[in-house]
Amino acid sequence: MCLAIPGKIIDIYEKDSLYMAKIDFGGIAKEICIEYTPEAKVGDYALIHVGFAISLMDEEEAQETLKLIKEVADFDNEIS
Repeated sequence: MCLAIPGKIIDIYEKDSLYMAKIDFGGIAKEICIEYTPEAKVGDYALIHVGFAISLMDEEEAQETLKLIKEVADFDNEIS
């Protein structure tokens, strides 16, 4: 099973001939390749899998996904 996490694009730039972005994951920023989502803009939400933005999503969908991931993590903590 694969897991992709939504994050907010806070900066876009080119590095080594690749389109890259700084993505905010709730206060933690990571460098992500956005070659697969060339239409991405600062402020967009992207779905990230192993260092690559694989699609864009709207903020409402991103927040709902993050909420569900948190619920799963909270449940796991309860049963552990």
